[in-house]
Amino acid sequence: MPRVDVDAVLRAKAPGLASWLRAPLVRWLRRTVHEREINHILDSFSHQPPREFIQSCFRTWGVTYSIEGLEALDPAGRYLFASNHPFGGMDGMMLADELAGYFGDARVVVNDLLMHLDPLRPLWIPVNKHGHQSAEYARRFDEAFYGDLPILTFPAGLCSRRRHGVVADGEWKTNFVKRANLSQREIVPVFVEGRLSDFFYRLSALRRAFGVKFNVEMIFLPDEMFSQKGRHFRMVVGRPIRPADLQRIGTLRQQADYVREKAYFLQNSLAR
Repeated sequence: MPRVDVDAVLRAKAPGLASWLRAPLVRWLRRTVHEREINHILDSFSHQPPREFIQSCFRTWGVTYSIEGLEALDPAGRYLFASNHPFGGMDGMMLADELAGYFGDARVVVNDLLMHLDPLRPLWIPVNKHGHQSAEYARRFDEAFYGDLPILTFPAGLCSRRRHGVVADGEWKTNFVKRANLSQREIVPVFVEGRLSDFFYRLSALRRAFGVKFNVEMIFLPDEMFSQKGRHFRMVVGRPIRPADLQRIGTLRQQADYVREKAYFLQNSLAR
């Protein structure tokens, strides 16, 4: 039965770091990433297909969600959904459930660390953000983009941070626009409501102030996810943007900024 082992993940992804970490620190990491709770969920639901597994997780957490605008899209359309990234994991699961429910299946571009969650591996398009992209991952990436299933991506790469009192994504990377053009996919902007704790944002700001490059706050993302218990979140999708229309906007940088602006404009509909 698949299980998450923090020590094994450290040895695989950061062998140098794992070699000097002491047992008390590893135990702290296990608690912080909720290894025991995650393994309980895997033990209970890992036999289920991906969408049922996601729904079982959210029932366990008491989290609910809804989506607006999906019904206006062509169920046979080849779309690349580009979303803001408030949670760093939970948003991907919510959107994957909704997209798979509407289109029959879906794929999500994710950090390859999430490949350790075996029940969700069929949904993931893994990207190695801390090393060399393997041939297998590159093949899966290309196959997905040139296939017909809808794809969800988070162009910021990192979850939202708080800057100048406003919680929002950083600059969106341009690769999603390039990929959409090459594979002739329409881009659909998406907005997901939600935010993390003040502790997370303060830690992020402190790290940046001291010039620390290692994303320390990422360690706390599982804890942030478990703290969302009992909440309801709304998501909204916009109108598809054709590659030809997007190219008229200008450079790849201008195109990415344009889609990001469209995504954040969607939050106005949630205020009504």
